[in-house]
Amino acid sequence: MRFTRVAGTIAALACALGAAAPAGAQVGDASTVSPRTQVQRAVASYDAMQEYMAADDGSGLFRERYPSGADDRTYSFEWPHSQAHVATLDLTGLPGAAGRSFRDDLADVARGQEHFWNADGGTTGLPGYDSYPRAPYGGGGDMFYDDNEWVALAKVQQYLATGDEEALSRAEEIFELVVSGWDTDPSHPAPGGVFWTQATWSTDRNTVSTMPGAQLATRLYMITGERDYLDWAQRMVGWTDEHLLAPNGLYWDNIKLDGSIDRTQWSYNQGVPLGTYTLLYEATGNKKYLVKAKAIAAASYRYYVTEGRLDGQPMFFNSIWFKNLLLLESVTGGTKYRDAMADYADHQWRTEREPATGLFNAGDEHTELLEQAAMVQIYATLAWPRGQASILY
Repeated sequence: MRFTRVAGTIAALACALGAAAPAGAQVGDASTVSPRTQVQRAVASYDAMQEYMAADDGSGLFRERYPSGADDRTYSFEWPHSQAHVATLDLTGLPGAAGRSFRDDLADVARGQEHFWNADGGTTGLPGYDSYPRAPYGGGGDMFYDDNEWVALAKVQQYLATGDEEALSRAEEIFELVVSGWDTDPSHPAPGGVFWTQATWSTDRNTVSTMPGAQLATRLYMITGERDYLDWAQRMVGWTDEHLLAPNGLYWDNIKLDGSIDRTQWSYNQGVPLGTYTLLYEATGNKKYLVKAKAIAAASYRYYVTEGRLDGQPMFFNSIWFKNLLLLESVTGGTKYRDAMADYADHQWRTEREPATGLFNAGDEHTELLEQAAMVQIYATLAWPRGQASILY
């Protein structure tokens, strides 16, 4: 069983890291939580996700939540699956034997990922991941551009970690899909931006569908040197800044075709832009991008941490925000944002985790796959060597 196999790697990892907690460390003091403890928490959270949410049918798929509701489908939708995929990928980044022990698990969840793949293409004629598994596991569903971008960013991370050329090729293929979702109608209010979905019931253009496209484009430019990727990245951030950047320095959620704006400020909508600007700085050397990244990080830290809004954000949005902050600190140095991430992780462990199951449910009746996967990501990346954060998103 994987529980025994993974548990056997913890002692070896602790020796490699010299990770014993400092003398006098107190439970709940995040500044003294050792890398070894972060690994243990990541593995325990992952094991709970596998035990209660993995479909036990060899498909590599998951259930949407635990316990399942009467009207739940057999498998999760693509967005939660993608985050379980990312969580497993992050676990492979643990140092030494601990990370290597998750390679087979990553292959399993990646195989499950492909059950969403629609090779025939969506409404723009290009292939991508549907919102629900396709036959024989389900009937497929509408394509969402952000769903596809999360997978593409994971594929880039995998390429950077391992040199996997097939992963890179899939990321490039998904970027073509993202470009096909760009609004090209000049008669629209705020023309441009990437639509959220191909579904006919929404014509929103979102921060979360446009900025991850820019982040993906920047990564692809850094890898390939192809100028078209950089041009698209700059075009996407320019549109988002023009139409969805609020006076407080944070990003609103979306703009609709009637010109109205959803002014909700989700934490992941701050994380992706600050990560994108960090990468644009690395890609071009232009310091204005780093200044921009720092400004978004500072504004969002003040808004969510200093002003006490962080716990009001979903765990799965916070994981994306925090990981992009780690990316920023891989360039700027310092530990302010990592320390905030560690505080949040420790708080969630103590207050939102059900010890009997190991599941995080924020006091709800059900635990969402999205929630559990998010916490695996957080604990796993907190245990990474600091410099390794440069490959995140």
